[in-house]
Amino acid sequence: MINVFNEAPQGIQSAPHDPRIVAAGYQVAVREVDFSHVRDKESLMMAFLRGLALTESFGRNWDALYDVLTDPDARPARFALVLCDYEHFRKHHKHLAAELERVLLDAQRDAATRGRFLWLLAEEPASDPRHW
Repeated sequence: MINVFNEAPQGIQSAPHDPRIVAAGYQVAVREVDFSHVRDKESLMMAFLRGLALTESFGRNWDALYDVLTDPDARPARFALVLCDYEHFRKHHKHLAAELERVLLDAQRDAATRGRFLWLLAEEPASDPRHW
């Protein structure tokens, strides 16, 4: 398997096994966002607030999310966002996932134009009864 950190980020990719360990070898900072309890836009924004360790002043809307992902003062130049339980979320919240993906991919393109890297890595639980 090709290591995702050997290449420029390309959309939402499968997370490598032990993404934090792999990322460390490439000097990539990693944060995880857990989608397992996301039910609506509010709980989605709360998942990002927790995952990115944002303050309560985070606006909890699409523009605010884009801003924190593209802020060079808030994010390292080599940054990976691990999206935990993402496929389950996508399956059950298609409209919300489509809106989120527009924001994430726009932020990834913005980063690329500034010579920065934003990897978007979907990771599934190893043993989740919903996937059996």
